[in-house]
Amino acid sequence: MPASGPCRQDLAGAARRLLAFGLAGRDFRPCRRRPGRPECEQVTKASDKGPDLAERADYLIEVAARAPSVHNTQPWRFTVSGPAIELYADVSRQLMEDLTGREMIISCGAALFGLRLAVRSLGYQPTVELFPDPSQRRLLARVGAGRPEPMTADERAMLQAVPHRHTHRDAFEPGPLPGDLLQRLRDDAVAEGATLAVIGAGPEYQRLTAILASWSRWRDLYPTSPAEIQTRAEIFRWTHETGSQARDGVPAHAFPASAGRAAGRLPQRDFDLGRDWGFPPSGGPPPPVTAVLVAHGEDEESWLRAGQALQRMLLRAASQWVFAGLQTQPLQSTSVRSQIRSSLTPTGSPQLLLELGVVRSSHPTGRRPAGDLTTGEAR
Repeated sequence: MPASGPCRQDLAGAARRLLAFGLAGRDFRPCRRRPGRPECEQVTKASDKGPDLAERADYLIEVAARAPSVHNTQPWRFTVSGPAIELYADVSRQLMEDLTGREMIISCGAALFGLRLAVRSLGYQPTVELFPDPSQRRLLARVGAGRPEPMTADERAMLQAVPHRHTHRDAFEPGPLPGDLLQRLRDDAVAEGATLAVIGAGPEYQRLTAILASWSRWRDLYPTSPAEIQTRAEIFRWTHETGSQARDGVPAHAFPASAGRAAGRLPQRDFDLGRDWGFPPSGGPPPPVTAVLVAHGEDEESWLRAGQALQRMLLRAASQWVFAGLQTQPLQSTSVRSQIRSSLTPTGSPQLLLELGVVRSSHPTGRRPAGDLTTGEAR
């Protein structure tokens, strides 16, 4: 993976096991390079021996693989080894435009949260070692089962939302998010070591749209630049017309036929590219919530935590029929990320944009079966 890992020399001698839920009160600042000797947080290990996860590997991996990923590339692989399941980044599915692997690792982080949730459904607290073997740069996490503990009602609701959670690229219903959902999403992000920064409807939103408009104008000036050619090539590779049996990528039912910016919406990625494959946009009111998912740093651990935060929030939202439109393309620009950080999210590094609203229907995209994602030994 091109990006450099955080403080991996300190991780070789000590396992970094993280209990999956109830983490809001702990220090989740990622271990980053700082002047002087780096310090990594101490994490308590679960001591109770759990079950052999290999017996339920297909189920566990299928839940994990329902995670969102950029272009639905599903850039993950799993290795099953008795008491543990290991999560690897599949760099053969890394986008050319994702030069550092940031979006790939965020996607894998979302799958990691799903794997943790699946272990919880077996009645155990999962244990997680992040980057357990510095010699294997693609190995992101090792997940086992710790002490027995019944699943909570919140966790069960998230698990039930896994099959119908999807990225939404059409209009939302009018009205606010239900009850205290937005605050709970904020709490979920903090629990996973990230922040959900909600963009206010006034000057903050205007600053965000001005940054994105400037980025969009720059792209329009150079339509034949190598970066734009790469972007279009990736879209052609990862989109599928109606009737396709592909189990990855973005199908035609999941994107509009015309791109651009609807009133009150952030600019959308053009998945159609003039092919008239997508659905007719339905219009509608602006989303009630626009937000930025913010990580504490710009390193692999921060990205992995951001991905876990993303899936935790999306599943809680989907349990109340709230879905998100996700925007990663503008944040591939270091200039855009820097401008958003300096003017809107000064306490962290912006990773992706979200628009949240109520949707009463669901049409999830395909996923590869567990057997296609599993290897018998590390690669």
